[in-house]
Amino acid sequence: MKVLVTGSSGLIGSEAVQFYDSQGHQVTGVDNNMRAEFFGTQGDTTWNLQRLRSVTSQFEHCNIDIRDRANIFDLFSSRQFDLIIHCAAQPSHDKACQIPILDFEVNALGTVNLLEATRQFCPEAAFIHMSTNKVYGDAPNEVPRVELEKRYDYANEADFHGISEECRIDRCLHSLFGASKTAADVVAQEYGRYFGMNVGIFRGGCLTGPSHSGVELHGFLSYLMKVAISGGTYKVFGYKGKQVRDNIHSYDVIQAFEAFRHSPRPGEVYNLGGGRDNSISILESFDLVEELTGKKVNWVYVDQNRIGDHICYISDLRKLKSHFPDWQLTRSITDIFQEIIAAEMASYATA
Repeated sequence: MKVLVTGSSGLIGSEAVQFYDSQGHQVTGVDNNMRAEFFGTQGDTTWNLQRLRSVTSQFEHCNIDIRDRANIFDLFSSRQFDLIIHCAAQPSHDKACQIPILDFEVNALGTVNLLEATRQFCPEAAFIHMSTNKVYGDAPNEVPRVELEKRYDYANEADFHGISEECRIDRCLHSLFGASKTAADVVAQEYGRYFGMNVGIFRGGCLTGPSHSGVELHGFLSYLMKVAISGGTYKVFGYKGKQVRDNIHSYDVIQAFEAFRHSPRPGEVYNLGGGRDNSISILESFDLVEELTGKKVNWVYVDQNRIGDHICYISDLRKLKSHFPDWQLTRSITDIFQEIIAAEMASYATA
């Protein structure tokens, strides 16, 4: 099988490269390290590309910008891919307002380029679009909440499982990042539904793992571990540090993609996160880091929350599990913390 992974040096992309290479498939990665342009040296993914080259056997890297339609079409016409996993993106909620045109071009136009290339050159392929829960904007904040000692939670039993795919994606505040990703999400659905292509849309919660190049503006757990291990100071932006996220390991993300590849449903949308079991607030995260490392997290509070940010977000995974009953989470929240901590400590020791 010929596999294309965009954003192949990023967290989910690199996990996909390593998984499909280990299964004996020919993997082509597209990544031009724009993360370094977005976030500076801390966001640079060169280290991850070098790691992939050292642990894979059939991986080929292509330094192509997904906005470059001509080069993308040339790549597709010569390779005839069976599976496309589209992870490349400008990923930051906060960065987008500084680079709105670039953000939209990468997230929306880049996605259309890839979908159209798939339609023209390999229409039978499975196409996985890595979307985000930010397509819901701040609509999830309308769900009634209760404030507990160290977290917010849903007030009504009917909302126990979290935010479902029925949550609206318009008439709310998104951030420009959320808007550009919504455009990509909807056009991906359209290619699936209108053209009958095997396009699956996965709206990720907090995707995480040891291969994340976390920065303050993107990569919650990865960045938190960097700060904790190095002795830096973490900034908490609003909501008393009680805002909740559900976290999913990059390996479990790829296994959801695999489930879709084997039984594709054109234009279908799935929420993909850690669910209630892997949900944690920032204050609870500090406690768990301190428990696992013995290091106290230094942090300061910024009263202004991020615009359009979610106060309490837990992914309702029931639709995904009903369509793909063999898929399940394999990493608990503690497992995830331990793995990232080990990676960060090793990196810090050799820095």
